[in-house]
Amino acid sequence: MSLRRPSVRAKVVTVVVAVTAIGLLGAGLLTHAIQTQQIMDDISEDFDQEYAELQRLAANGVDPETGQEFHGAGRLMSIAMERNVPGNNEMFVSYLDGKHQQSSPPALGRLVAEHPVVLDAVERLTPESDRTYQREIDTEEGRVWFVVVPVTVADRQEVGAYVMAAALDRALAPEADVMRTYAIVCVVALVLLGLFAWLVVSRLLRPLRQLSSTATRVTETDLSQRVAVATDDDLGELAGAFNTMLDRLSTAIETQRQFLDDAGHELRTPLTVLRGHLEVLDPDDPADVRETRDLLLDETSRMGQIVEELVLLAKAERSDFVTLAPVDLGRLTDDVHDKARALGARRWVVDARADVEVPADVHRLTQAVLQLADNAVKFTGPDDEVGIGTQVVAGPPGRQVRLWVRDTGPGVPPEEADRIFDRFARGSTAGGAPGSGLGLAIVRAIAQGHGGDVTVQQSDAGGARFVMTWPADGVGPSSGQPGAKGKAMEVAG
Repeated sequence: MSLRRPSVRAKVVTVVVAVTAIGLLGAGLLTHAIQTQQIMDDISEDFDQEYAELQRLAANGVDPETGQEFHGAGRLMSIAMERNVPGNNEMFVSYLDGKHQQSSPPALGRLVAEHPVVLDAVERLTPESDRTYQREIDTEEGRVWFVVVPVTVADRQEVGAYVMAAALDRALAPEADVMRTYAIVCVVALVLLGLFAWLVVSRLLRPLRQLSSTATRVTETDLSQRVAVATDDDLGELAGAFNTMLDRLSTAIETQRQFLDDAGHELRTPLTVLRGHLEVLDPDDPADVRETRDLLLDETSRMGQIVEELVLLAKAERSDFVTLAPVDLGRLTDDVHDKARALGARRWVVDARADVEVPADVHRLTQAVLQLADNAVKFTGPDDEVGIGTQVVAGPPGRQVRLWVRDTGPGVPPEEADRIFDRFARGSTAGGAPGSGLGLAIVRAIAQGHGGDVTVQQSDAGGARFVMTWPADGVGPSSGQPGAKGKAMEVAG
């Protein structure tokens, strides 16, 4: 059974607490070392002061109580001990010819008075000894640091030893208490820091948990889940990017599903027709074979056209469906007018031409205009007029490009003005006109790919007027966004 890996929250909190603990530990150890050294320096300074006073007293050589010279080292050490008051953790002990003479204070002096190491150092002294001896020893009160100073008086063969000592553990006890208090405070601070960091990190990582929860709820059949973006920091950007990814994924799956549905719906009928004629085909009748062959070729051609148009609509959801580049509207108007005239014998006219460059995809626009022109040819007769025009108008939300195709045919009923742009939708005036019902859906996809839309209006001459509109500056509600559906723009007649 595998152990559960720690969460990001636990890792972050652990790192924060660990780094803080290392910092506090380093600061505590450094402070402890500095304070300990300061205490040791103070003890050494006190010893130096005591030693200097002993040297001055010996150099003077006069007993301050009798006014005469010291008659021995014992008297010199006794006077020195009386005149020097030991600190709380200090002690003075004097020896004469290796024997303990006096201690100050007596209770603390006993720690070194009979200690073997101290006695051994004292016994090694001779009248010629002129160097101090120092060492650290262990006693029942802890560590003790002592210094043995040889003391002699001129013309006397006796050997005195003046011992200055300090109880190190007792001197360092307050510092140890401070460090214990510091350690307790640090532990409490780390616990509080851990709890605070846990709460803060939990709040900071809440978008990630929401992201994970949303990703868990997303399925192939439910892509409607989105992460609430409440901040504009890095996590907010991540949530926004995740939502954008879901939008693209939803669009791709919806496009695929729509493509399959449309293909299945539209190809089922011609396939049924093909199968039905093949089943009743009489191979021995040449006329029946020729007739069936012509019908099958016609149906396969229609199926091929349907597939091409469905593929084109599927591509309309891609970001590269429309590639914007500077396009001369005047030249585009003339070009599509010349190409449209080959679609049928109608009275082709140019209503208006805008001599201005705008960002657009000339290939897609030509495709859309020719589709509208082909529809106009289907629903008009030789005596009808078909007009093509372009213009740039000012108005909210900015300059707008209008490209239209109008005719003098039967027009489009107002109740069908929106429905005819749906896939496979046929207007009531279509009659028996050929078509797959995908042409106007392709025109709308091209318009929306430019960030605009297409609408149908009643022409002044009584027919239909299809108007494509998109921003003249190339920035629209769906510009550059794959699969986005641009908002319909209000177009005046």
